[in-house]
Amino acid sequence: MRARSDEDTRLRVTVTGGEILGVHEGEIDSWRGIPYAAPPVGELRFRAPAPVVPWDGVRDASQLGAEAPQTLRRRLRGVPFSFATDEDCLTVNVQAPAGAEHPLPVMVFIHGGGYSQGSSREFSGQGQSFVLTQRAVYVSFNYRLGPLGYLDFTSYSTPERPIENNLGLRDQVAVLQWVRDNIAGFGGDPDNVTVFGESAGGNAVVALLATPAAEGLFARAIAQSAPPSAIYRPAITGVWAAEFVEILRGIVPSSAPDDDHDLLVGADVSDLLTACLTLQIRTPESYPGMFCLAPVIDGDFLPEHPMEAVRAGRAHRVPLIIGTNEREGSIFRGRVDILPRSSARIDALFARAPAASRTRMRQAYPGLPGRRAAADFSGDYGFWYPSIRVADYHSAFAPVHVYRFDFAPRLLKIAGLDATHGVEMFALFDRMDIPLARAITSLGGGESYAAAGERMREHWLDFAERGDVDAWPPYTQNARNTLIINDVDRVEEDPNRARRRAWNLFLPEFGQTVRQLPT
Repeated sequence: MRARSDEDTRLRVTVTGGEILGVHEGEIDSWRGIPYAAPPVGELRFRAPAPVVPWDGVRDASQLGAEAPQTLRRRLRGVPFSFATDEDCLTVNVQAPAGAEHPLPVMVFIHGGGYSQGSSREFSGQGQSFVLTQRAVYVSFNYRLGPLGYLDFTSYSTPERPIENNLGLRDQVAVLQWVRDNIAGFGGDPDNVTVFGESAGGNAVVALLATPAAEGLFARAIAQSAPPSAIYRPAITGVWAAEFVEILRGIVPSSAPDDDHDLLVGADVSDLLTACLTLQIRTPESYPGMFCLAPVIDGDFLPEHPMEAVRAGRAHRVPLIIGTNEREGSIFRGRVDILPRSSARIDALFARAPAASRTRMRQAYPGLPGRRAAADFSGDYGFWYPSIRVADYHSAFAPVHVYRFDFAPRLLKIAGLDATHGVEMFALFDRMDIPLARAITSLGGGESYAAAGERMREHWLDFAERGDVDAWPPYTQNARNTLIINDVDRVEEDPNRARRRAWNLFLPEFGQTVRQLPT
């Protein structure tokens, strides 16, 4: 339990593994770098998270743990390149209001980054803006990324040295189990946990809805800018694994021709990451509309596609907030552009779609495959439309609220990016001091931007407290109420109706699987 006898012992907490000592930081008490599983190294590489290794004495919990090894390091969210990465990365952080007198709602944040980058070191991992309200205990963590967490190497498993899949997703369940077992000692309510995440973290939230092992571990969920359809079957994840091994062989040419298993379990992390980056760049061209780093429908840990589970009512029936930004696709450019933005990728999607749907889709995106139309088409394909399908399906079994973040500072409008992917994060977490946030508000709009984020944060806290929000009515199949977050918030029913109807025809596997849905 969390001791409170004096200033020296108040931050000492007993958790799974032993005692830890946190730090008092003004109005916030913080504990960082706490192991929630054994280091996934050596014999535990490519294995499900193992129990925490106990330690002697009191463990210092003042510093964040190492980031997961990752293919691309990013500075957009205030993280310099100098911090260490390590396979020994399975750590969790807790921040709580100092002196809280009763159990508070717990908010567990899953960072984004395409399952290939990111960490709890980013500003969203700190969560001070939520904790300073005195309304929540905030939890963030690192999980395995890239080839160590999101490629399906099970076909290379052996009886002597098994290899498991969905390792990043398993890490996320392990964190939620850790929260259930330990959060009361930090002043949190283990029966009132909200899991939320953005981008890949939003994808993780949707996957957790359909993960049997996560049942009862969270009471509500928030998926921000999730790509819910980016979860694949072994028929394709096995192909990507084979392509990865082929690439890795080109990097480590001394390997014997029949030791793929030994190559994987023994390769240097740097070689694994180099091979993964090659695969990441190649996949969107070879498999338009797909991304190789994603959960796999293994029939066991993740028995079925989450969208199918949600549609059938087999997902966890918890209240859900789900939404996207107005122009998700406008920011995706450069070396690893995962969206179907190019003419060739768009043509490939049209070739797979029913012939009768193609004219309707081109009418919905005039100018396709022009730059702006392609950005909107691809962003809606990856993020908005599948999120709307999840809302449609889940609303038949649990309360759902849908939002769209439309606010864009003037500079982003001038640049043609508008309210693009990730833009809400600086405002939601009240980190207008981050260099990029200062840059995008340099031509004005900073106060309105911050105010939009504050309103959004209040909605999230209200939801975490009671599983509902007063600010806008729920979303149902018959009343698609959507909160539009902008200079002045408003509620619209079924915004982008024409585009939604076009996608219903274009992707019948999404749009026609629930016959009672109105079109």
